[in-house]
Amino acid sequence: MTDITIESSAPVTWLSRLHEWRENHISERMFVLILAFFVGFFAAVAAFVLHWLINQIVSLLTSSFDASSSNWLYLVYPVVGIYITSLFVRYVVKDNISHGITRILYAISQNRSRLKSHNTWSSVIASAITIGFGGSVGAEAPIVLTGSAIGSNLGKLFKMDSRTLMLLVGCGAAGAIAGIFKAPIAGLVFTIEVLMIDLTMASLMPILVSCVTATCFTYIFRGEAALFTFHLDNPWCVERVPACIGLGVFCGLVSLYFIRTMGFCEDIFARFKDKPYVKLVIGGILLSLLIYLFPSLYGEGYGPINLLLNGTSEDDWSRILDNSLFSGHLEMLIPYIALVLLTKVFATSATNGGGGCGGTFAPSLFIGCFSGFLFSRLWNIYKVGVIVPEKNFALMGMAGVMSGVMHAPLTGIFLIAELTSGYNLFLPLMIVSICSYLTIIIFEPHSIYSSRLAKQGKLITHHTDHAVLTLMQLDSVIDKDFLSVEPDTELAEIVRKISRSRNSVIPVLDAAGNLLGEIDIAKIRHIMFRTELYHHFTASQLMQEPSATLNDQSSMAIVMKTFDATHANWLPVLDNENHLKGYLSRERIYTQYRKMVADMSED
Repeated sequence: MTDITIESSAPVTWLSRLHEWRENHISERMFVLILAFFVGFFAAVAAFVLHWLINQIVSLLTSSFDASSSNWLYLVYPVVGIYITSLFVRYVVKDNISHGITRILYAISQNRSRLKSHNTWSSVIASAITIGFGGSVGAEAPIVLTGSAIGSNLGKLFKMDSRTLMLLVGCGAAGAIAGIFKAPIAGLVFTIEVLMIDLTMASLMPILVSCVTATCFTYIFRGEAALFTFHLDNPWCVERVPACIGLGVFCGLVSLYFIRTMGFCEDIFARFKDKPYVKLVIGGILLSLLIYLFPSLYGEGYGPINLLLNGTSEDDWSRILDNSLFSGHLEMLIPYIALVLLTKVFATSATNGGGGCGGTFAPSLFIGCFSGFLFSRLWNIYKVGVIVPEKNFALMGMAGVMSGVMHAPLTGIFLIAELTSGYNLFLPLMIVSICSYLTIIIFEPHSIYSSRLAKQGKLITHHTDHAVLTLMQLDSVIDKDFLSVEPDTELAEIVRKISRSRNSVIPVLDAAGNLLGEIDIAKIRHIMFRTELYHHFTASQLMQEPSATLNDQSSMAIVMKTFDATHANWLPVLDNENHLKGYLSRERIYTQYRKMVADMSED
């Protein structure tokens, strides 16, 4: 018994001593920079491990395929991958790990930037299995979740406050993007645009340290080869501005199709939430059939992207038809490209809906590349304007659809520019990304990642007031130390309760704890000191309806609006069964609000 106690307390003592030494010898700001370095390093390691696992699985399964014909194993592999992933998640992880970036946004806004420890490895394994076996999703969102979880858990290990945890979560996400794509600026911009981490001098340096660290170690691990190769053979000229604007609008509409279709498919799979094998059958069959018909949908799709980015002739482009029923039929190239573009979102939804694990980052790049190629090919065939190079527009399409799907035009611009060294196309990338973003926001005010949280009022934004209200937790401001009375309680007992109460109202509850009304102390002052009336009045006679009631699931924005509308000083908070949980004080809420605004504005 004694030995067990000593072994369990030793790590705590070691950590406590390390924490004490750190506080005495290293400043808070310097320590955050050190943590950011390690977060960037571990994010790069996670990205390397994931892509290595995916490549090994793909090579093992498909190296013997004949490129000149279709292969029936495309019908089998995706189902097997989804099934293995679902078993891993259900029996090993025992937690939901889908929608990686959405989970990060939720953790920032609703869980004080705390991510579970298993998120540091579970998404890597699950997504490697899913993608390696042909799941039509991306590895980026799982790696971003992994990087953010590394930052969150390192921060928790060293007892950092919620504000620093949020910054470390941002460092993990930025390092993951920077490491995957060798694009440090894109990692920084992604964190600001998508995760809504405010850019201050205190947050800029740690995020940059994480991005640069992850990028450098990725070069060490994987060499200098870029994820996508692109050589600019035809420089941009101003005569192509109309085509760039048209491509931007087209990418915005494609982004709208992507978001709406993804949401529609997710709603269908959500109906079978408690029937995993039904989801597996539906998702597996749909995915297998799509991949069998269009092998370009297999896995992340980086191979077809590189074909379109580097092709210069009909022979080059015809290779995208390999392994399919259309192989050797060059006249089917445009219909094939269009069908792959339309079905990619269904393949992605079927992968995740059936039980797989992956993100929409790579699918948006894939659809963008195919959209840019299709647009430019049709533009040239029908001679709408000056002839445009298909490979350039395939590259710009990637930036356009990413900007629209993520509502992040800067991320689209810098990521594609860094990813392909396509800085000579910086101006057209800007035109396409901005036009795509301006098109999508007409129809969709939120990105594919934030729309779920925005509907629930749980999305943090760059608007300080809204951000503070989102970060405030209702439970942290509820006063649960209240004194209540029953309906038949006489005035004498009510006065005794008032003498011990800190609130200006006394709730009247029935035996089940349901709120029947409340007694406003100020409104009974004229009788509460007249002892001769103590046995003439009961709580049911003195109580009144509260100005308003709040639900314990209400957002702080709704709480503040309710206080403003009622001008009340105290409001009761009820659960879904009408049981009183406590009271909210206007003064207490505003005090915490002012403190949080001051904390966010320090730098």
